[in-house]
Amino acid sequence: MDVLNRRALMACLKLSDLVLLMVSYALATVLAARSSNTGSVADFFSMRIKLSNCIIFAAILLSWHIIFSLCGLYESRRLSTRQEELTADWKATTAATACLLVFAMSARIRMVSPSFLMVFWGISSLSMATSRQLLRLFLGKVRRNGHNLRFILILGTNARALKFAQVIGERPELGYKSLGFVDDFWPGLEEFDRSGYSIVCTRERLAEFLRQNVVDEVAMFLPLRSFYEDAARITALCQQHGIIVRYDADIFGLRAARGFDEEIDGKQVEATSTGTRNGLSVVFKRLFDICSSIALLILLCPVLCIAALVIKLSSNGPVLFTQERVGLNKRRFRIYKFRTMIPGAERMMSRLETLNEVSGPVFKIKNDPRTTPIGVWLRKTSIDELPQLFNVLKGDMSFVGPRPLPLRDYQGFGED
Repeated sequence: MDVLNRRALMACLKLSDLVLLMVSYALATVLAARSSNTGSVADFFSMRIKLSNCIIFAAILLSWHIIFSLCGLYESRRLSTRQEELTADWKATTAATACLLVFAMSARIRMVSPSFLMVFWGISSLSMATSRQLLRLFLGKVRRNGHNLRFILILGTNARALKFAQVIGERPELGYKSLGFVDDFWPGLEEFDRSGYSIVCTRERLAEFLRQNVVDEVAMFLPLRSFYEDAARITALCQQHGIIVRYDADIFGLRAARGFDEEIDGKQVEATSTGTRNGLSVVFKRLFDICSSIALLILLCPVLCIAALVIKLSSNGPVLFTQERVGLNKRRFRIYKFRTMIPGAERMMSRLETLNEVSGPVFKIKNDPRTTPIGVWLRKTSIDELPQLFNVLKGDMSFVGPRPLPLRDYQGFGED
């Protein structure tokens, strides 16, 4: 019965999402038509219903459903935070809006204007987030009353296992009912005995327990170094029963790193990272760098040409100054700047070390004697930094991120 109820709830959720998007589409049509002079609301609703228009709209609805499924909106989100759920909703509605733009450009839907898309995105994002939070509150109340529960077995009796049991016990809205702990009776269980929890079976009798009891999930907290063979055997056993296995991914104690799964040659690999390595955010960031650098290079082309001409006429030497810098994961590249110093300035650095005004590996002199008169003005206006737009365009560096250090400064650091 619970399985049937979950399936019915999921079907209603998928249908309600499409209804919300259609309502958002209609409201965006009304608001966009009222705010523009290109047409009216009456003109839109007086349009004839054509077979081609119905096919296009059906394709849009199917695409929206596929996008929401790919964004994970129909997966179990019991343990997700409210922020994680809102982020997933925002990504889904953003992708749905982009999909609508593609269909509008392909089918030449004139009413889908930039203002229409902004209104549609705003309404759909707000309505989707609201509906998901209301559903979250409803399911939390249902689970507190003892419905829609998942029965979980905890493997291990160490501090991490006790902490996990305490968390799910203090949050009944998650809908987890602990069946107890699985472990052997060994000396040193004083802390576990004081906790008030009980061991329902040993590791050797786990197979028999799974055959005779309702178990939806197993949370594994065995020390992998000492119990690797047991952990592998139990995981395979749970796989045979179709039981979800949860384990603590933070086995190395990496507090700042986030874990994610990847597949290499058909094999699942668990990875950790402290930053964003892939996904839409990386794509959008790179697109922003490319578009912004191209636009700024076109806009600032006269400034670049005048600065290059002034440098060439005022002093001997090249117009551009290049220097080796340290980029992402120690990748080295040549950074471009307008030359603001006399030729050979870097070779004079060792003789000027006593004038360095900054402690540590960084080298900085306020009134650097190597700077040319034009260079002083270029530095004050930051025009000397403009050629770095070519580095951004090439992908050596980004508008958003840490400043790439000179090789000399990087080698002067004594800590990782």
